[in-house]
Amino acid sequence: MKFILTACALSLSTLSLAQTGVVTGKITDHSGQPLSGVMISLDHSGKTLVTAPEGTFVMNAVAGKHDLYVSVGQKMPMVIPVNVVAGDTTNLPTITAERQRKTLHEVVVSANKNGYKADNASSSLKLLTPLALLPQNIQVITAGALSDRQILSLKDGVIQEVSGATRLGHWGNYTRINMRGARATEFRNGFNITSNWGPLTADMSMVERIEFVKGPAGFMMANGEPGGMFNIVTKKPTGHTGGSVDFTFGSYDLYRAALSLDGQLDKKNRLQYHLDLMGQTQNSFQKYSFDRRYTIHPVLKYLIDDKTDITLEYSLQHATLPDLGSPYLFSAKGYNDLPTDATLADPNLAPTQVNDHNASVYLHHNFSDNWKLTVQASYLYATQVGSSIWPSYVDTAGNMIRSVGMFDVISDYKFAQAFLNGKFTTGDVQHKVLVGLDMGDKENTYDWAQGFDLDTKETPFNIYNPVYGNPSNGYPEFDRSTPLKQRPEASIVNQSYSGVYLQDEMGFWNNKVRLTIAGRFSHVWQSSYGDFYTANKVTPRVGLSVSLDKNTSVYALFDQSFIPQSGLLRGDKLAKPETGNNYEVGLKKSWFNGRLESTVSAYRIYKNGLLTSDPDTTDNADHRYSLQLGQAMVQGVEVDVRGEIAPGLNAIVNYAYTDSKVTKDVDETKVGSPIPGFAKHIFNGWLTYKIQSSALKGLGFSAGATYRADRSTWSWGAVKEAQLPNYFRMDAGVFYQYGKFKINLMVNNLLNEDLYVGSTYGTFYYWQMEAPRNFKVGITYNF
Repeated sequence: MKFILTACALSLSTLSLAQTGVVTGKITDHSGQPLSGVMISLDHSGKTLVTAPEGTFVMNAVAGKHDLYVSVGQKMPMVIPVNVVAGDTTNLPTITAERQRKTLHEVVVSANKNGYKADNASSSLKLLTPLALLPQNIQVITAGALSDRQILSLKDGVIQEVSGATRLGHWGNYTRINMRGARATEFRNGFNITSNWGPLTADMSMVERIEFVKGPAGFMMANGEPGGMFNIVTKKPTGHTGGSVDFTFGSYDLYRAALSLDGQLDKKNRLQYHLDLMGQTQNSFQKYSFDRRYTIHPVLKYLIDDKTDITLEYSLQHATLPDLGSPYLFSAKGYNDLPTDATLADPNLAPTQVNDHNASVYLHHNFSDNWKLTVQASYLYATQVGSSIWPSYVDTAGNMIRSVGMFDVISDYKFAQAFLNGKFTTGDVQHKVLVGLDMGDKENTYDWAQGFDLDTKETPFNIYNPVYGNPSNGYPEFDRSTPLKQRPEASIVNQSYSGVYLQDEMGFWNNKVRLTIAGRFSHVWQSSYGDFYTANKVTPRVGLSVSLDKNTSVYALFDQSFIPQSGLLRGDKLAKPETGNNYEVGLKKSWFNGRLESTVSAYRIYKNGLLTSDPDTTDNADHRYSLQLGQAMVQGVEVDVRGEIAPGLNAIVNYAYTDSKVTKDVDETKVGSPIPGFAKHIFNGWLTYKIQSSALKGLGFSAGATYRADRSTWSWGAVKEAQLPNYFRMDAGVFYQYGKFKINLMVNNLLNEDLYVGSTYGTFYYWQMEAPRNFKVGITYNF
């Protein structure tokens, strides 16, 4: 099907090119930095667009001679003659314009937002070098890609947009993503907000892009898993008046409305604002499950002068959810043993309430065109009042005792960062310098000390003949009379860290060869359920990137991360941190005059210093001592292709091969066993085509598929073990865009497959189902 759709789309695009052509270009300042938000128009026709965050623009035009008008700030527009050739693309030389602070914006919501390709990282990743020239695999999921697939939250299909990402089973409040054999750390605007069971899964109403960084990212952090991270970038003011209204409805009583506003509050355009509002209600394919949400996201930006700006941002995400364990299903016989709509939840259980408050301030100051200082701070305070259901007993006849435990949480996070980006030359060597200071304090308070059995062994709940609404043992009445942080039974997990980072990217031979040398010193103090431990670690980073031509570069990278460990070695010595060493090579290439980009990377990660139980029982009868001799290895190959194949035809295609296993352990029977939580083969493909001319102009089609093979379970060392079956899913859609109006129909799980993730626990199996075939209809009006 996908091949046929591709062939049809290419044929239609060829016909449309018979009368029209395409004009592409890029606008930079005199230092070579891209200018976003620059107004572009053709022949003063009134049809305008603005440049993307990468300074680029793509415009369709009738064949012939035209004048292209480029408007920067309040100056007279630049006029550039353009000769558009039918069926061809006119690539203009880079246009240089004077930097105007009034027209510089970090993120632009514009007519060009629907592209699938990004040339640069956001400023929250701290890197000035274009992605194609960096010695690392960084993939950006753009606003256009999120919109076309109607992705409403982080759990909806984000992992299909990037190679090697998998989603594990999780509680109902958050989404856990694994990558390169480990959990990917979640960042929000450059701040690490990950916790054991959080944060609240992000709603896309306030999200501009998501940046996936493969492998360790020393420029962002060092204390964490070496598999990688993803950075959620929220929308910011653009300085242009506009916005959008979105309405979405669909299966399982989905109703959603969202408003996005952008503009300025003064005539000089110094005080700019952005506002996102969203409300949603939806039931589920599972009985008694639901999702009620709203989001409020105001942002103010003030341009103090031509060199300095300050931005204030606040977001509130609220969710009312069922019992957080309700997505799980259980059986002693095997996976997928129950009807799709089955649940352990009960309609009379109290819902879970989650509130995620996040306030941030960003200060940017340009000392010159070559030196920029960023100082930013963020405070996150999230509360959760709820419960989690889990069986304490399951037998082969389906009899079960459902145990409901309190699951109250307070997350209290404080972050501060300062970093300086600079450019200078020494002789023939170009330098891009990054100097940074990161500090953070993360405290999570949990209370799950209170539990209650809904059922008795004499009158159990039966999964094959469920009866809801009147459990034999009644309903829990949890005592919340004492504030959470004052409860003696509460558990506290906290981490304080500080780090200093220095990086120099040296460009040789007109920047055709780029050598990156960097290092970070990190101090980490952690407390976990009463265990205290600390670590000081220097982590190096060395990267080499070479441009073979203007469209092709190759790179090699060594990077390191670490994780403090709380184990005790003989002699009552504290364990050294676990280290993750990443060795990586890759090839990056642009196609079709830069409209399509591809990345191929091969990597090997060694996790050294893993703790294993000391088998010597001398003075160790209670097994209090460990040996630090364990090692695990993750290796693989990843391919990512994204961008525009032809006018109107966009594609995202990726593949990942991942192999993860234990390579050293005192227990030799564990050597060679897989690390849980990944799929050996993952393929994702997504294709969108919009007709560019004729009476059907604006009509479009989309289709995609996901395939995962050799999936490992999220093992808990259970008695029973069973591999997950291979996974195949297809989605498809049709849309129509007329001027500022767009309607988009998306059908997910088109083949109505039984899709799930799961594992074993004790003597039984557990799994989470994905929704059967379902649809969404989105209606958008841009103004």
